[in-house]
Amino acid sequence: MMKKKGINEMKMLGDREVPVFLMTGFLESGKTDFLKYTMEQDYFQVEGTTLLILCEEGELEYEEEYLEDNRIVMEVLEDQEELTSEKLQELEEKYRPEQVVIEYNGMWPMSQIHSCKSPKGWEVSQQVTMVDASTFQLYMNNMKSLFMDMARDSDLIIFNRASMEMPLDNYRRSIAIVNPQATIVFEDMDGEQIEDIYDGKMPFDLEAPIIDVEPIDYGIWYMDMTENQQRYEGKTVRFQAKAKKSPRLGTKVIVAGRTAMTCCDDDTVFMGFVVMCPSRDKVNNGDWVDITAEVKFEYTPHYRKVGPVLYEKELKVIEPLENEMVYFM
Repeated sequence: MMKKKGINEMKMLGDREVPVFLMTGFLESGKTDFLKYTMEQDYFQVEGTTLLILCEEGELEYEEEYLEDNRIVMEVLEDQEELTSEKLQELEEKYRPEQVVIEYNGMWPMSQIHSCKSPKGWEVSQQVTMVDASTFQLYMNNMKSLFMDMARDSDLIIFNRASMEMPLDNYRRSIAIVNPQATIVFEDMDGEQIEDIYDGKMPFDLEAPIIDVEPIDYGIWYMDMTENQQRYEGKTVRFQAKAKKSPRLGTKVIVAGRTAMTCCDDDTVFMGFVVMCPSRDKVNNGDWVDITAEVKFEYTPHYRKVGPVLYEKELKVIEPLENEMVYFM
């Protein structure tokens, strides 16, 4: 649909700028509650009209008084075929809104809205996805592809109705693997943010002379080392992974990692780290290796930013793992 632009970039366009806020999530995930609270806040108020495009009617409705008090006009699209470029242009001409909020139907494919050509000046400012943590596993078991399509482009993902008894770390990793840039927030039944979903616990000993990462824990380790540099700087780790070689990497560098399933067999991503590897000549592209290495965080052109760079201490070629794929959910 609409390419995202920051507010400052939008102001440089010269034409009329209309920020669009896209809210996604399944029915009863809390989208309407979140939007009702947000749209009445001072920071969201505008002098002109806010156009609310409602693509589903949940149990919680928008009262006429609420709409009038906040200068909101609402249009309901009951069928996904109604969401077209022509319909959006019609609404633009009818209301000339100063900002647009779209409460999207979680059962409609994201391709429906992405295929629409937006009216001139409309630009997505933020995409937020709401998730009911108490039903998340059920939806992931039955509608994983639909959910991942929502999460893939979201700037903010809010899990509400969460509790520490739930596998919140697994929930977070399942999102981070398809959208590492997203901000992921967990809120309890009272709407209070859960600050530490890990409680500092990892399935391997971070204080051991060698942090031994079992194959089943590769995904947890990968995500934690990516996000928590201070835990691993200067530490020694041992893990098993597939080696990738390329002339572009250099003569003493490999990438070692595992392939992770994101939503289906055709939707996977390779999660690997740069390894400074003196033993590179002993390794063929695609070999499985057992690596012991020291972790440093430094800039490398392979990441195009500061990231984990592993310095080989010991390496041996091994048989492929019985289960080569990494699963988060």
